[in-house]
Amino acid sequence: MPPVTLLAKVYNDSQLNLIDKFLKSMLKGLKVKIEIRGVTSRGWIQITVSGEDERVALRYLADETGLCPLRLECVEKISTIKGRITALNKSRIELYIDIGVFSPKTADATISLQHLQAQLVDGRKTALKKLAELLGFCENLPLTVKIYDVDKENSRIEAMLPERQLTLYKSWTKSLLDRLIILGASFNEVTLALKHTRCNRDIVNIETLGLLEHALVCKLGTDAVGLIPKIGKNLRNASFSTFNPRRITEFLGDYSIR
Repeated sequence: MPPVTLLAKVYNDSQLNLIDKFLKSMLKGLKVKIEIRGVTSRGWIQITVSGEDERVALRYLADETGLCPLRLECVEKISTIKGRITALNKSRIELYIDIGVFSPKTADATISLQHLQAQLVDGRKTALKKLAELLGFCENLPLTVKIYDVDKENSRIEAMLPERQLTLYKSWTKSLLDRLIILGASFNEVTLALKHTRCNRDIVNIETLGLLEHALVCKLGTDAVGLIPKIGKNLRNASFSTFNPRRITEFLGDYSIR
């Protein structure tokens, strides 16, 4: 079986052993052998799966973590795929999403500012930088996109946010609870950091966004920004952003994310 590339990233090579253990635990009970072959230049994890149950294992991995399409010709219109925000400061009119396309050349999916304004802030003329601040957009943040056009000649992929992503942001906003988004740390590392800093008293739940990406749901009245210097001391290789429902509702006034 040739290598496959998971829609999951590592942030440094030391995390490969962690991912190896996680994948083997995930597929425990299946008659397969999993080997990590390395990572792409953008951090996507490459593995081989072999054995009697390899087809079942690959289907499960495709459902749970997703597989990079790799080639532009494999990206289908109307399909949904989970990528990672990239090159956040590259453009003022488009949001770039790395969805794992490397051939015939690297190609990111793009969401136009106009689409983001229509889907997230009721069509208000809002700068991309402001939208990023409101929604907690940052490098490597997992984001599910819906592909609506693929220009193979120019290696261009155009996308928008699917209903599932909009529903997620809507539920986050309606909860009125801050979320601290942590990128580049495992679930165990996050829970240990919370325990050591005693910040677990300020957290209602940990939502998993990816293998190494999580959102901490803060208790009502807890400011997510205030937790960063405390937790950050124990997660020095992680990056952080915040989602603040109050800031969003104040900005939108009588409207909400639709």
